[in-house]
Amino acid sequence: MAIVTNFFAGANSGEGFRDLFSQVVDLEDTYDLMVLKGGPGVGKNTFMREIGRTMEAAGTPVEYLWCSGDPDSLDGVVLPELRCAVVDGTSPHVVEPRYPAAVDRYVDLGRFYDLTAAKASAAEVKAHTAAYQAAYARAYRHLKAARQVELDAVGAVAKSFDSQRARRRVEGIASRELRGRGGQRGRTTLRFLGSITHRGYIWRFDSVDVLCPKVYAFADSWELAGELLSYLHKAAVGRGWDTILCLAPEDPSRPEHLLIPALGLAFVTTRPGMEYEKRPYRRIRLDAMTEADGRARLRFQVRMAALLREEGILALREAKTAHDALEAVYNPYVDFDGVRAQAALEAGRLLSWLGQ
Repeated sequence: MAIVTNFFAGANSGEGFRDLFSQVVDLEDTYDLMVLKGGPGVGKNTFMREIGRTMEAAGTPVEYLWCSGDPDSLDGVVLPELRCAVVDGTSPHVVEPRYPAAVDRYVDLGRFYDLTAAKASAAEVKAHTAAYQAAYARAYRHLKAARQVELDAVGAVAKSFDSQRARRRVEGIASRELRGRGGQRGRTTLRFLGSITHRGYIWRFDSVDVLCPKVYAFADSWELAGELLSYLHKAAVGRGWDTILCLAPEDPSRPEHLLIPALGLAFVTTRPGMEYEKRPYRRIRLDAMTEADGRARLRFQVRMAALLREEGILALREAKTAHDALEAVYNPYVDFDGVRAQAALEAGRLLSWLGQ
């Protein structure tokens, strides 16, 4: 059975759309990267699902990258053992080939539009496009306001955090768990484990469980784990272990989760709204290492941030509705049989590379 994992390469935040698409693959060590071009409703998700299903059936590991705008749709499929991938290369995560044909290449799905019919619907297309762009702008304003309130609370708690105690605990864990050597150098893959979406927060802890049976969970409501995870990441890479570093959507400079698949070891952050629901191997209670004053004020700030974020989610729902309407305009004018035939052609090419 194929190993299947699920992550995000893009995320919504108070600073707008966060983008890790340049990190989906290492082009210096990639055999083939397909960059899909074509507008809304043209069948990019259909194409990627066909690729994923075919490669799962072939038994090779498949990593799905889901869309923060619509978590039921794909932004990419990565095939690590083949050193191949396919990504949606259109806005807001535009991807352009760096080594055309030699490594990365366009796959133009726009040719499957009925051009004449699409042009006849230009007024509808423009109206729906304006509606979903306006909804996203409104969503990001609310998310930014929520983040500003949240940062005030986080800063207040951080002042009382016993960071030395936490560091000693993590150093002990590292000395026990990060033994041996993984290779000459450890490589890091950057991902988001989740994002806020029109359905609220979605976190793919299922990928943690697939790759890592031993899980250390940091109980951390106040963004205290970042420096500890950075220490663990540096220690793992220094011993040659490959890692998957999952960054915080609101602040991609801060790690939230660390996976070391070759060791079957993960360090995750768990908090309200981002709960790791299984029983971890060990739980490190960072929240218990703080003595912040003003608990009533903190509770108020948490409630206020939640209300503002809920307004952002409502706007994301409006954006999703408008985008669905836009795709519905295009769908009747798309040759989906042609899209599937193109996907089958590319899947056959990938199958021919298995075992090479």
